[in-house]
Amino acid sequence: MKVLIVEDEAPAFRRLEKILLEIDPTVEIVEVLDSVEETVKWMNNHERPDLALMDIQISDGISFQIFDQIDVKCPVIFTTAFDEYLLKAFKVNSIDYLLKPIKKEDLERSLEKYKSLHASFNQNGIDMAALLNQINLTEAKYKSRFLVKQGDKMLAIRSEDIVCFQSKHGVVHINTKNEKTYLSDFTLDELSTQLDPRLFFRANRQFIIDADYIHTVHKHFKGKLLVELEHFSDEQILVSSEKATALKQWLDQ
Repeated sequence: MKVLIVEDEAPAFRRLEKILLEIDPTVEIVEVLDSVEETVKWMNNHERPDLALMDIQISDGISFQIFDQIDVKCPVIFTTAFDEYLLKAFKVNSIDYLLKPIKKEDLERSLEKYKSLHASFNQNGIDMAALLNQINLTEAKYKSRFLVKQGDKMLAIRSEDIVCFQSKHGVVHINTKNEKTYLSDFTLDELSTQLDPRLFFRANRQFIIDADYIHTVHKHFKGKLLVELEHFSDEQILVSSEKATALKQWLDQ
């Protein structure tokens, strides 16, 4: 399998290379690029790789700009330290979306997903263009219910009834519209990949919020935003200036 890596941080590239070769020693890394400009030029002058691993934020922009300039003819696994690009990733050739630091088991699952899709399409005589089309049309499956404990009982909480997920003292709390709180077995990082990004937003390290329960958004000091939720008044939810633009774009989609 020929793999192209688009990554502008040397430690991140070395980690990816190490994990890739541990998973599959036959992987051939055909090139490592660190910018939109270099990637566009390389793809215009070389045979397409089997798979690309792309960091989203690279030296001269974000990797989605590559798709604006050329027809990318291979599936892509996106890697990033941020989760606000999840929805956009699934509008292009995305097999998967992995949060840094990349874990071996997560990348292994992503590669298996690629191999499964590729084998299925090859077996049926369908070309790469059709595979990419199928990837881009496939709806990601997100959790619609969360099983929680309440004493000796188990309850299924619907995602549409959840106002926010809050991490406190290393434990994630599920806060619902009836102003009850339950404990979750998942971390916020895990929840970020399980929740529909059209409905839920990672506001900061402590909160994932539901769009349906946003009451008001206030401008705050130094470009930050302050979010008030319906049915939740325990704590102010502060969005950093770096994430403020992403929040406004998400609300306006």
